[in-house]
Amino acid sequence: MLNALQVVTTVVVGVMVGVEFSVAFVINPILNALPEDSGQLGHAHGGRMLGAVMPFWYIGSLVLVGIWAAAGWHHHGTGLVVTAGGLLILSVVMSLLLLVPINNRNKTWTPENRPEDWKEQMNRWGRFHYVRVAVIIAAFVLLVTALA
Repeated sequence: MLNALQVVTTVVVGVMVGVEFSVAFVINPILNALPEDSGQLGHAHGGRMLGAVMPFWYIGSLVLVGIWAAAGWHHHGTGLVVTAGGLLILSVVMSLLLLVPINNRNKTWTPENRPEDWKEQMNRWGRFHYVRVAVIIAAFVLLVTALA
């Protein structure tokens, strides 16, 4: 049963990493290359769509990692799993303190009501997101290593 939990947890976290990596290195560059109104509307829609799903994914991943750590407490690699859990906690804290406030504003913007500094706010979100992606990649690498 522990093996199934390990695999499911690693896949769930890995897919989350893939989505966030794609946002950082594929979706955002595409949206940023669109004409101003289109790109901004795309960012707002993406913020609404992913903003509704990602909290469950992040918390669900953290819960799975916690269960893995508890269930495999006396097994090889538990320290890696606990460290991965710590990194996922860091990613949630970063999200709540740094990214979500910007996203909550962004998802309500239209070309008519967006602030003059909307691009700067989106660039700040992007920089924070790069750091968060690095943190969750590190967590994922630790989980994969714990499987070995």
